[in-house]
Order: sequence, then structure tokens, then C-alpha cells
Amino acid sequence: MDALTLIIVFFSFGLSFLFALGGVGSAVVLIPTLSWLGVPFNLARPTGLFVNCVSMLGATYSNFKEKRLDIRLGLPIILSSIILAPVGAWVGHLVPTRFLLLIFIGFLFFSGSMMLFFKGSKYADQYREDRPVLGPLLVGVLAGFISGLLGVGGGGVISPLMILQGFNPKKVAMVTAFAVPFSSFSAFVAYAAMGSISWKILAVAGLAAWAGGFLGTKLMQKKMHPQTVKKLLGGVLLLLGVKLFWSLV
Repeated sequence: MDALTLIIVFFSFGLSFLFALGGVGSAVVLIPTLSWLGVPFNLARPTGLFVNCVSMLGATYSNFKEKRLDIRLGLPIILSSIILAPVGAWVGHLVPTRFLLLIFIGFLFFSGSMMLFFKGSKYADQYREDRPVLGPLLVGVLAGFISGLLGVGGGGVISPLMILQGFNPKKVAMVTAFAVPFSSFSAFVAYAAMGSISWKILAVAGLAAWAGGFLGTKLMQKKMHPQTVKKLLGGVLLLLGVKLFWSLV
């Protein structure tokens, strides 16, 4: 195993572990990290999608085993995101890389700001306990398209928008982890059909990400408050957005 492969394993595990604490996939940071390591952006995007898929499968397995997952709330998100993710991937192949990076930076600022500054309800009895269809369905449409377009899995869209609708942040983290693998895999298949993948990178990054996602979710369930973790992740995303923007100007 060469040095670059070892570095990819390290970052795939570490970032998947860290972001699983907040119930979101790590592709939003892994993609620019792989790019800085010399992986072309058109290969980094499908790799990020694959990593999101397997890391959040690890997280979902943990949530399902602990009987904490609200499957009915996540189904509308899953169905709409599966349909829109390949559309986003197709559009992503038509848009110039520099323009995609600018969109990606905007996504980082949006997702980071929502995680850092939006608090949701202060009282547990004010959280919604119903299972609507339309709101989550529209969230899935947006998340699926962005997942395919940027290769980020959509968790950074699903999580803040579901919290905006009044759902418990801890439940949202679990629903997001449940939904992300479907949109990620749908977009990944579209990229694979267009030939933009590296099987070697996928294999090593995927195994490391699954372990990181599983362990991160276990720790979140037992030891950490998801709102605290989301503030940490929000700060990371904003700093990353500033760094990427600075590198483009």
C-alpha cells in the first residue's frame, strides 16, 4: 500500500468518524481533501459519494440495532433523492469545474452557517413527532440534486432543513444517516456509468469510512450531544469554504 493510499485511508476513517457524530456524511470535506492530495475533482466527487454511502450505512446499522431510527420519516426523502441524484450527476458533467467549485463553496457556507447558528426548538416537547410527506419530499428533491451535482451526499441539506421544520436534532441526525446512502449510491451509479471512478481508491476509502461511520455514531448515541457536534462541524465547514474561496481568487 503506497503513501497516498494510506493517507486516503486515514482521512476517510477520521472524517467519517467526525462527521458521523453530527449525523452527516464526510464527503463535503473529503472531496477537497482528496483534491489537495492530487486526486482529480472528477474522481474525488464519486469517491465522496461512495464514502458517504458506506459510512452512513455503518451509522444506520448502529441506529437500527439500537431501535432509534424513524424509518417512516425518512422514506419521502429517500424516494425523491434517489430520483434527483442522477439528474444532478448528469448536470455536473456539463458544468465547468471552476463553476462547480464556486457552487460547492456556496454549499459549504450554507451548510456550515445552518449547523453553527440555527438552534431549533429549545424544549423537547416542542419538537414535531408527526411524519409528514410533502416537507421531507421537497427536502429529498433538493438534497438528491445537490448530491449528484457536487458529490456531497446531501446530508448538509437534509439535516438543517429538517431541523428548520421543527424535528428533534437527534432524530434528524439518524434520519439523515438513513437517507444519505440512497442518494449517494444513486448518484454514484450515474458517475460509474459515465466512467468517472477509481476502484482502488473506492475500495480503501470505503472500508475505512464504514468503520469510521459506525464508531462515530456509537459514540454520538452514548456520549455526545448532537447540537454540540453540529457547532463544531459548522465551524469546520465555514473555514473550509473560506480556504477554498481563497484558493480560487
